[in-house]
Amino acid sequence: MAKILCIGSLNIDFVYQVAHFVQPGETLSAKTFHKHPGGKGLNQSIAAARAGAQVTHIGCIGPEGAFLSDLLQADGVDTTELQTSDTPTGHAIIQVDESGENCILLFPGANTALDLQKVRISIESADPDTLILLQNEISGLPEILKLAAEKGLRTVFNPAPMTEDVATYPLDRLSVLICNESEGAALSGQTEPGNILKCLTERYPNTDVILTLGSKGCRCLGPEQDWHITAEKVKPIDTTAAGDTFAGYLVAMIAKGLPLKQAAEHASKAAAVTVARPGAAVSIPYLKELN
Repeated sequence: MAKILCIGSLNIDFVYQVAHFVQPGETLSAKTFHKHPGGKGLNQSIAAARAGAQVTHIGCIGPEGAFLSDLLQADGVDTTELQTSDTPTGHAIIQVDESGENCILLFPGANTALDLQKVRISIESADPDTLILLQNEISGLPEILKLAAEKGLRTVFNPAPMTEDVATYPLDRLSVLICNESEGAALSGQTEPGNILKCLTERYPNTDVILTLGSKGCRCLGPEQDWHITAEKVKPIDTTAAGDTFAGYLVAMIAKGLPLKQAAEHASKAAAVTVARPGAAVSIPYLKELN
């Protein structure tokens, strides 16, 4: 089995259940409050580990973030390359409405204090079949993408949260690009799923592009890929970590040697379980639960 090197964010999530998302000038009472571990990097590392993969997490936490390292270790994630900083740990303020949709206010904190020289050493010393998993919540991503490409490592990137800078990243060097509809639209300038995929694969001809479509499943287009997977039907409770679960499971299954479509089928099932549960990292299923 190939190893996974997840270079990504670690956050503390403050989650508020609300009747509706707060509007400008409005004061809204939350129905409940919970504090959870989060961050797309942490979520994806946990998802990959719970899928049975060998995962090392590289990221940066502040003084109050030690419990995030403990949580990763509890799921078998290697945290020996985790960095620390005097900068506060990244955190997110999350509103979850009655339909299960969410909106998020993010403070990046220590996620922007990553020491790239240490990351370079980790990538250069990685085994040739190592998979790199990235999201858009840390600093230095263009450099990290170039380092992985120079090493010849397969790299999977989920450009979430989407920013204008993503279009300037060397995405043509990716093995797999995972976008949801809004991210795909922002990156391609298109809105219809088929047009999003066509635009992105023309722009990045050597990359397999997976477009996640929520309750409609996911589609993929690439050099040797052209398929659609339907989603499991579930009652949505909280969509917070669904995309992270999909990404982590997908890379875990690729690491196990599964073809991309079969890997995505497992990832889609895992994401459906996550949607039916509250919370972020705590909602990610173990592989045995998919049966």
